[in-house]
Amino acid sequence: MKKNTNRTIVLDMLDLGVWQEILSTMRKNKLRTFLTSFSVFWGIFILMILLGSGTGLQKGVMHNFSDAMNSVWLWGGRTTIAHAGYNTGRQISFKNDDLEFISNHYEALENISGRINLWGGAYSTNYRNEYGDFGIQAINVGFQTTENLKLTSGRLLNFIDIEKYRKVAIIGRIVKERLFKEENPVGKYVNINKIPFLVVGVFDDVHDGEVERLYIPISVAQKTFRPGTQIGTMTFTCGDLSVKESEALLEDIKVKLANKHKVDPEDQSALGSFNALKEYKQMQALFAGIKLFVGIIGVFTLIAGIVGVSNIMLIVVKERTKEFGIRKALGATPRSIIGLIILEALIITSIAGYLGMLSGISLLELIAKNMPASEFFRNPGVDFNIAIGSAILIALAGMLAGFVPARRASRIKPIVALHDE
Repeated sequence: MKKNTNRTIVLDMLDLGVWQEILSTMRKNKLRTFLTSFSVFWGIFILMILLGSGTGLQKGVMHNFSDAMNSVWLWGGRTTIAHAGYNTGRQISFKNDDLEFISNHYEALENISGRINLWGGAYSTNYRNEYGDFGIQAINVGFQTTENLKLTSGRLLNFIDIEKYRKVAIIGRIVKERLFKEENPVGKYVNINKIPFLVVGVFDDVHDGEVERLYIPISVAQKTFRPGTQIGTMTFTCGDLSVKESEALLEDIKVKLANKHKVDPEDQSALGSFNALKEYKQMQALFAGIKLFVGIIGVFTLIAGIVGVSNIMLIVVKERTKEFGIRKALGATPRSIIGLIILEALIITSIAGYLGMLSGISLLELIAKNMPASEFFRNPGVDFNIAIGSAILIALAGMLAGFVPARRASRIKPIVALHDE
């Protein structure tokens, strides 16, 4: 029955007379047609806006996760619990031997690195007569992977730079633009606190703040600017470990470091940490929930429109009871009447639905082009697969909206229809 009904609809769509009849009916009932169409239009329009806004929010927040997704960061703080004869308020600082300790005890970790921040006017940077106040960070090789730097020219720092204490630097895009203008900086010297460093590479990053920095070997910084073995932050990546495994590993590292530095393991302020993988997965789960919630709201809005179409078509069937009775008396089959009603509902929902979809997508494109990107919202839009799915949903919705009224129309008996009139 369903296969035959679909075939009837297809044949009706190829019949010019059927189209003329449907269009004539719609013209005679302009207000009814408009209200019916608008309910579907509004449902699809709201669905597109909700989905697009959810995508924009997700892109804005996820944009902040530019570092390696499996990275972990550790830093020292101040103690708040007296322990092992030490008073509170003690500053905990990591050193090179802490990096060696982690490297020797945790084989699963990769890209283990320290980082020293060299801020302030004492570390001014210049190239010839061009000066700038940029962030300077001393790092190990692995930090470049953790930070997910995008090399645009030259090379990154390597192990030989660290071991040989080479005074070399890689610079961010904005540093290059301000100091070197259109000149190629690779192979030239930039002065950091009046000490020349050979520029070996230029990098880019999704965050403007990251590309206003220079990176130099941590061994050089410890020998030239910060004598000793002290480092500020330790970073590493966790390979293919799951969130649960990385959290367990991080907790074990913090316990061992706490014992090494004579810190109470329960002192949360003494050792700070950030697990990017955990935060990333939490954000993914959050936005999956938001998308589901938004989708449910949009679908129910669309269902409301479909119900409206179905109710209007029921009224249409009631108004055309005599007509359908005459059609059946003249030999029209129930399938032809079902096809006529479903086709009319399909035309209304399809046209209104596609207009709603295009209007929603167009508005999102307009917002994306004119609204400045932020850390919380950027580039709203609807995925192509979702748009195709919505188009299919519109067509199915049209057939569904017309099915119940069509079925009722097909059961009208000619003699009863004429007698009721």
